[in-house]
Amino acid sequence: MAAAGESADGGAAAAGKKVVEDAILGFLQSNDEISDSHKFAVSTGVDHTELENVIKSLHGFQIVFAKDVRRDKWILTAEGKSYAINGSPEGQFFAAIPSEGISRDDLRKKLGDAIFKIGSSQAVKNKWVSIEKFLVSRKAEYVQDQVMILLKKIEAEEILDAREIADLKKRKLIILQTSKGYTLTKGPKYTVKRVKAATDLTREHLQRGDWKSQEFKEYNLTARAPPIETGCLHPLLKVRQQIISIFLELGFVEMPTNNYVESSFWNFDALFQPQQHPARDSHDTFFLTVPSTTRKLPEDYLKRVKDVHECGGYGSKGYRYDWKRDEAEKNLLRTHTTAVSSRMLYLLGQKPFTPMRYFSIDRVFRNEAVDRTHLAEFHQIEGVVCDRGLTLGDLLGVLDDFFRRLGMSKLRFKPAYNPYTEPSMEIFSYHDGLKKWVEVGNSGMFRPEMLRPMGLPEDVTVIAWGLSLERPTMILYGIDNIRDLFGPKVSFNLIRSNPICRLGMD
Repeated sequence: MAAAGESADGGAAAAGKKVVEDAILGFLQSNDEISDSHKFAVSTGVDHTELENVIKSLHGFQIVFAKDVRRDKWILTAEGKSYAINGSPEGQFFAAIPSEGISRDDLRKKLGDAIFKIGSSQAVKNKWVSIEKFLVSRKAEYVQDQVMILLKKIEAEEILDAREIADLKKRKLIILQTSKGYTLTKGPKYTVKRVKAATDLTREHLQRGDWKSQEFKEYNLTARAPPIETGCLHPLLKVRQQIISIFLELGFVEMPTNNYVESSFWNFDALFQPQQHPARDSHDTFFLTVPSTTRKLPEDYLKRVKDVHECGGYGSKGYRYDWKRDEAEKNLLRTHTTAVSSRMLYLLGQKPFTPMRYFSIDRVFRNEAVDRTHLAEFHQIEGVVCDRGLTLGDLLGVLDDFFRRLGMSKLRFKPAYNPYTEPSMEIFSYHDGLKKWVEVGNSGMFRPEMLRPMGLPEDVTVIAWGLSLERPTMILYGIDNIRDLFGPKVSFNLIRSNPICRLGMD
């Protein structure tokens, strides 16, 4: 029964479409054009949406030529419609006052608060009435409700001057409605009765012999195939993969970065960062409640770290404070991937020394105020070169090579302070979108106070640098707000339509 009903509905729809089509073609037979499809729809008693579908079909087959027409029309709001029927508030206010006058309270009850409030204001402004302390009376014997008259003209689609429109619009009694319609003229293939073109040459056409007179639908050789739905790589993933390729080309080995949770020991203490350093405050670091501490620390190495913090060594006086194990055991979300580097360098120091190049790319967490260039969760890239006799010149050369391969040749370096590197440098790159120099990373040479307790030989030095993944991606893709790149507000259109980003030397 359902199938039969659907078939009946489909047949009725097709019949209705044929009636509309015949009406359009019949009208154009004796007229040059249909100037307004909306008026034509009203005159034929057809819904404009249904008419529009037929127009598009006829236009597609060049039977008629349809030209888009935008039509602006003032229409009444719900309040405006009420006033067109019952009169404006000032008109109702005036009409409700008897010749002998009426008290304010009685008139308010008669009209209601809304009409009384608006009507009294407008009626006084028009000098129609006099409102005393207790009595409201007429000042004119007869008035013309001009607002009601104008609203009726709007309903009748009469033209009003600009001042009248402005007054009604100011009172929010009318709004501008923009509708899309068409003007129709005969097309190059116009016919009074449309013959449906066949889509295929069938066996029946050949048997009947009517294929000679049959009109066949033309092939649309310019039609595009449906777009193939595919996955899209995020800009961060594209740049990340390119950076991994750069590191591998330069002979680096990737470090394991699967520990988001680190102890303060590996994140801070092993890096010769004092326990009273501001970075250890909860305003800068996310500390864990459960599990709040770790017990798995190498005891001999921990003692050497404790000694260098308290008393110094290797040419350093240390920090001269009472180092506390409790602080070192606190768990946190790692604030940098240098915590991973400290683990790898410690392991390197436990066996005969071999020069190494390490890198890592993974998430880190900092209790930052979120703005257009900062997030509380982001990706950090870190490169570490460990060899004998490395100098600051080696660091500058590696940084220049690395960032040029990223496509960032406009670099500046600024002296900086880090507890675990000396000398230290901040790295800046020019952002064409923001029109300013943006800090993209930090770098330096690891201090002896950090390296020697690990067991690395005295002639071994380590150069390192770190940067976020987000900022280079912003520079390379011309994105000026980091929240558009990473986080819950990212637009899928950005991911779907972002251009191919090629990294390479200038």
